[in-house]
Parts: sequence; structure tokens; C-alpha cells
Amino acid sequence: MANKIRKIGLSLGADICWPICYEEILAKLDLELPIGRDKIRFEVERVTIEPFDLRQPVKYDLVIDRLTHWFKSSREWIKKAVLMNDVYVFNNPWSVQSMEKQTTYCAMMHLGMPVPETMLVPPKEHESSPDVQPTLNRYARLFRLEDIGAKLGYPVFMKPYDGGGWVGVSKIDNDDELRTAYDTSGKFVMHVQKGMLPFDLFVRCIGIGPQTKIIRYEPSAPLHERYQPDLDLVETGAITAEEAELIRNTTLTINSFFGWDFNSCELIRKDGVWYPIDFANPCPDSQVTSLHIHFPWIVLSQIRWSLFCAATDRKMRRNLDWEPYYEVAEGKGDYPRKLAGYAKIAHQRFDTTRFEEFCAEHLAELDAVSLEFFGTPRARDAVRMKVQALFPEHEWDEFTELFWSRIQMWRAAQGA
Repeated sequence: MANKIRKIGLSLGADICWPICYEEILAKLDLELPIGRDKIRFEVERVTIEPFDLRQPVKYDLVIDRLTHWFKSSREWIKKAVLMNDVYVFNNPWSVQSMEKQTTYCAMMHLGMPVPETMLVPPKEHESSPDVQPTLNRYARLFRLEDIGAKLGYPVFMKPYDGGGWVGVSKIDNDDELRTAYDTSGKFVMHVQKGMLPFDLFVRCIGIGPQTKIIRYEPSAPLHERYQPDLDLVETGAITAEEAELIRNTTLTINSFFGWDFNSCELIRKDGVWYPIDFANPCPDSQVTSLHIHFPWIVLSQIRWSLFCAATDRKMRRNLDWEPYYEVAEGKGDYPRKLAGYAKIAHQRFDTTRFEEFCAEHLAELDAVSLEFFGTPRARDAVRMKVQALFPEHEWDEFTELFWSRIQMWRAAQGA
């Protein structure tokens, strides 16, 4: 039996809390897994930023990437590592780079998802170049914003077609507000989307591989309170088991369709219908200052999925294959039947059965180890370090205690 090391790289930006917890829990597990004829051990290292030769070997088997959606030189290193060195990366860098909200809306509309009615409008301002003005003079057509408002019906939301982090998002209730929002949108290409208001429930479903977590979400709350503390929305009666299955299947369909190992999907329930409204978030918030009571789940889910992929030498799907989904979309049956068909493809692509068997056989100690770790001073230090990076000094104690107490609530629920 050969001894082999699987090396996991963490490609990080401003991340502080979850990498510390990931590293510490993995060290405490001290795994040596019998996989086939090999004994597999794991090493974790943070990926540095430096010049690189395109033919230079890469020492990692797997990289969890939290940086390259906005940091270009590291993005090109990630692409090179996939193409030249067969590295498995969360997430597919070409998909993250190209699949903005416009693409994801269109693709999921084609699959029959009830995405709210959405229009794209040209930018108010344009980059200056010799060709822009002749192009606009010849081909740009005048349009009335009021006609768009009348077609969609107020309220609407205006937001960048490729945005994130709530930048440039406006809720609009009338023609004057629509005009003002457009006039101040600058060079953004904007979507105008029908607002599904009033709604009775807003959720975010985080997906990591085949694992999902449905969380009640309050977009109007301060950032640290947007993820609501309910641990299980089925147990509390906020959603039914059937609704939970629909939300999970929607999330897994989207993530597997675009080749995303981790992503979060926003859905709104209005009049009994779940509308996916924002689901191109392939670097979802993973910080304790946002997730608090749900933070341990995302750390443990990252551990499970990364260890499974690294230990089993899972091959990355470099190219996206959408035809199986389109075949289901064009076949017979209503949307629920088709969604079940999409989810079946998703489970095949995520190796769900094999993943669950791997976790049962090799990661049985993870829950107990994590339960203990999240009560340690080192875990509390990780929380405080993230708080210190985001909050003014006079609030450090208050928010450290808030997020720490929520993690202890998670521990109590898990222990029970």
C-alpha cells in the first residue's frame, strides 16, 4: 500500500475566519484514509501570488478558490493549473468569468424556471472611443423607460446585468424613480426585473457539491442580520419538506449546469410559487460576520467536499455540457417533472451517492471533532480576527460576543 499526499491549496482574498477553522479542524482530524491500494494523507497550504512560468509544475491536487473572480493574475494562474496540471478547482474559472446574471437568467428560463420577467436596457453612458458615436447614431433606438415600467408593472428592481454584492441595486415604485435610477446608473448595463412583492418568504440556499443549506434571508436587515438564525426551516414550519426539495433541486440544477462546486441561490415565495431571483453567486459569502450560526456548516461542507474530491482524485469537468438538461427541457412533462430530471443529472455530476458513502466511511469523526473545536479559544480568535477586520474598535467586543454566542447555539443544537 503506497502512502500518498493530497495537497489542498486555499486561494484567498480577505478571507480570515473560515480558512483558520478549515486548517485547524483538518489538523485535528489527522486523517490517513485507505483509498484503493493507497493510504491518503492531506496537507493544506495558502496559495501565494507571484510570477509564474506557464510550464511550471503545480504542487496542488485541489484548490479552493475565493480570489480569482476579481483578481486577474491569480485567475490566470488558476486557468493554467487546470489546463496544464489537471488541478481540480472550486469553481471552474471560465464559467465564473463568463456566466454573469444575464447568462444565468436566460439559461434557467430555457429550462422552465419561473424567473421573474426581466428586461435588459443599454447603458446610460458609454466608454469614449472613435466607434461609439457612429454606432449609436446608426443603430441605437430611442426607448421610453415608462414603457418598460408599464410592461413589467411596479415595483421593479434595477440592477447591473453582471453585478454582485447589492452594488447598483434599486427598488423602484414609479416612473420618476425609474428615470432617476437609470440617469444615475452611469456605464452599467442594467436589468430591470419585475419585483415579486409582496412575498411571504425569502431564502438563500447555499450549495457545496451535493450539500445544500436553506437559510431564511432578510435583505433589508444590516449585513450581520440578513441570514436569519433558524437552523432548519422545515422543522420550524416555515417551509414544507416538498418545498425544501424543490429549493435544493433548483440549487443543484443551477450549480451543476454551470460547473460550480459552490454557489448560493436566492428564491422568493409569492402566492405559493418559488421564484429564483438571483443565483449567479459562485463565490458565496463564507464569513462568520454574515453567517454566524450557519458558519460551521459552510466550513464542514467545504471540508467534506474538498477531501472527497482530493482523496478520490475526482476529475474536473473543464468544459460545460448542457445538452442533457436541454433534452429534459424539450421533453414531455410539467416543470416539477423536468426539475426532478435536472436534479438527477446534478446528482450524477456531483457523485452524490459516492460522496455520501465516502463521508460515512472516512469522515465519521468530523462532527465530534468540529463540535469540540468550535468551543475552543482558537475558534473564538478566528471570529474576533474577522470582526476586527470589519468593525470599528469600539464594537469589537460586542460583535465578537454576538457571533460567538450564535456558534455556541449551533453547538448546543448539534449536541442535542
